[in-house]
Amino acid sequence: MIQTGTLQLNSTQPTALSGGGTSTFTQVTFPTPFPAGSEVIVIPFVQTFNGPDTPGLRIADVTVTGFKIRINELVGRGSALSDGPHTVETIGWIASTV
Repeated sequence: MIQTGTLQLNSTQPTALSGGGTSTFTQVTFPTPFPAGSEVIVIPFVQTFNGPDTPGLRIADVTVTGFKIRINELVGRGSALSDGPHTVETIGWIASTV
Protein backbone atom coordinates (compact mmCIF):
# COMPACT_ATOMS: atom_id res chain seq x y z
CA MET A 1 0.00 0.00 0.00
CA ILE A 2 1.27 3.49 -0.90
CA GLN A 3 -0.19 6.79 0.25
CA THR A 4 0.74 10.35 -0.69
CA GLY A 5 -0.10 13.83 0.46
CA THR A 6 0.92 17.46 0.69
CA LEU A 7 0.81 20.08 3.41
CA GLN A 8 1.73 23.70 3.90
CA LEU A 9 4.47 23.93 6.52
CA ASN A 10 6.52 26.74 8.02
CA SER A 11 8.78 27.16 11.01
CA THR A 12 8.59 29.95 13.56
CA GLN A 13 11.11 28.17 15.80
CA PRO A 14 14.91 28.23 15.86
CA THR A 15 16.68 25.34 14.17
CA ALA A 16 16.63 22.27 16.42
CA LEU A 17 20.17 21.16 17.19
CA SER A 18 19.44 18.08 19.30
CA GLY A 19 17.00 15.21 18.97
CA GLY A 20 14.22 14.03 21.19
CA GLY A 21 11.75 16.87 21.52
CA THR A 22 8.91 16.96 19.03
CA SER A 23 6.81 19.78 20.50
CA THR A 24 7.52 21.97 17.43
CA PHE A 25 6.53 19.25 14.94
CA THR A 26 3.25 19.10 13.00
CA GLN A 27 1.19 15.91 13.16
CA VAL A 28 0.23 14.38 9.79
CA THR A 29 -2.47 11.70 9.73
CA PHE A 30 -2.61 9.24 6.85
CA PRO A 31 -5.87 9.29 4.82
CA THR A 32 -6.20 5.56 5.57
CA PRO A 33 -4.33 3.87 8.43
CA PHE A 34 -1.91 1.16 7.37
CA PRO A 35 -2.63 -2.36 8.69
CA ALA A 36 -1.74 -2.89 12.35
CA GLY A 37 1.81 -4.16 12.80
CA SER A 38 3.04 -2.73 9.48
CA GLU A 39 6.49 -1.18 9.21
CA VAL A 40 5.88 2.21 7.56
CA ILE A 41 8.43 4.42 5.82
CA VAL A 42 7.83 8.09 4.98
CA ILE A 43 9.77 10.14 2.44
CA PRO A 44 9.12 13.92 2.48
CA PHE A 45 10.12 16.45 -0.20
CA VAL A 46 10.10 20.27 -0.29
CA GLN A 47 8.17 21.16 -3.45
CA THR A 48 8.52 24.95 -3.45
CA PHE A 49 11.31 27.55 -3.18
CA ASN A 50 9.80 30.33 -1.07
CA GLY A 51 12.45 31.11 1.53
CA PRO A 52 16.01 32.34 1.08
CA ASP A 53 17.49 29.65 3.37
CA THR A 54 17.51 25.94 2.57
CA PRO A 55 14.79 24.11 4.50
CA GLY A 56 15.68 20.71 5.83
CA LEU A 57 12.93 18.36 6.94
CA ARG A 58 12.83 16.19 10.04
CA ILE A 59 10.27 13.48 10.66
CA ALA A 60 9.57 11.59 13.87
CA ASP A 61 7.17 9.15 15.46
CA VAL A 62 6.13 7.28 12.28
CA THR A 63 3.24 4.93 13.04
CA VAL A 64 0.54 3.14 11.04
CA THR A 65 -1.70 6.19 11.49
CA GLY A 66 0.71 9.04 10.66
CA PHE A 67 3.92 10.87 11.47
CA LYS A 68 5.29 14.17 12.79
CA ILE A 69 7.25 16.61 10.62
CA ARG A 70 8.94 20.00 10.87
CA ILE A 71 11.04 22.31 8.76
CA ASN A 72 14.50 22.51 10.28
CA GLU A 73 16.84 24.82 8.40
CA LEU A 74 20.17 23.23 7.68
CA VAL A 75 22.66 22.38 10.41
CA GLY A 76 26.37 21.84 9.92
CA ARG A 77 28.84 20.49 12.45
CA GLY A 78 26.49 21.04 15.37
CA SER A 79 25.48 24.63 14.62
CA ALA A 80 22.71 26.27 12.62
CA LEU A 81 23.69 27.47 9.14
CA SER A 82 20.78 29.96 9.02
CA ASP A 83 18.40 31.79 11.34
CA GLY A 84 15.89 28.94 11.84
CA PRO A 85 12.44 30.46 11.14
CA HIS A 86 11.23 29.67 7.63
CA THR A 87 8.35 30.85 5.46
CA VAL A 88 5.56 28.56 4.24
CA GLU A 89 6.63 25.82 1.84
CA THR A 90 4.61 23.06 0.20
CA ILE A 91 5.77 19.68 1.44
CA GLY A 92 4.91 16.50 -0.43
CA TRP A 93 5.26 13.07 1.13
CA ILE A 94 4.96 9.44 0.17
CA ALA A 95 4.41 6.65 2.69
CA SER A 96 4.56 2.93 2.15
CA THR A 97 4.86 -0.30 4.03
CA VAL A 98 8.10 -2.25 3.79
